[in-house]
Amino acid sequence: MSFAREASRAIRSTFVLWLLTGILYPLLMIAFGQLVLPDQANGSLLKNAQGTVVGSALIGQPFTSDRYFNSRPSTTNYSTANPQQDEAGVLKTGVSGASNLAPSNPALLERIQGKSDPDPAKNITGDLERLQSAGISPTADLVYTSGSSLDPHITPEAARNQVARVAASRSLQPSQIEPLIAQNTDGRFLGIFGEPGVNVLKLNLALDALQP
Repeated sequence: MSFAREASRAIRSTFVLWLLTGILYPLLMIAFGQLVLPDQANGSLLKNAQGTVVGSALIGQPFTSDRYFNSRPSTTNYSTANPQQDEAGVLKTGVSGASNLAPSNPALLERIQGKSDPDPAKNITGDLERLQSAGISPTADLVYTSGSSLDPHITPEAARNQVARVAASRSLQPSQIEPLIAQNTDGRFLGIFGEPGVNVLKLNLALDALQP
């Protein structure tokens, strides 16, 4: 068999495989996703009452106001750093991940426990003190970051511990807020994997829908 014929067969095979795997298959998967699972295929985006996209159910974001349930800490600030004040380079790298700090690491202890200094200007309020001063009983997920630092969930216990603060800030009764926690709790995957978690963004959107 001649070299030209072999080369022609190889080129044709490559073209056919490129057409199947590089064009037809991706287009088929896009069409399947849009028809069968459009919400998941488009990023599980969540909208507020005005119809504006405010985030994804899969990616956490920071909430610091007393009117909202707070998310767990993040080493990447959920990639929402101010481009003008991005000293950590979060937006430049786009990375996610844990801090990998050991329990004895001074930086971790300083963030959690705070730092006392003879100079009041150098005092640092730790997360434990911040939570306790807000009347929140600290849980592990309100103190430690997740493995990805993009976790959209907190534990049901962490959510319940924030009910009194949120209710007082919004002039609501705790009994009005507590059912929202159960409604926005995702169960174990396939019923056996992982632990139940409260989606913070979904919970806060449901909270905004309540009338004071």
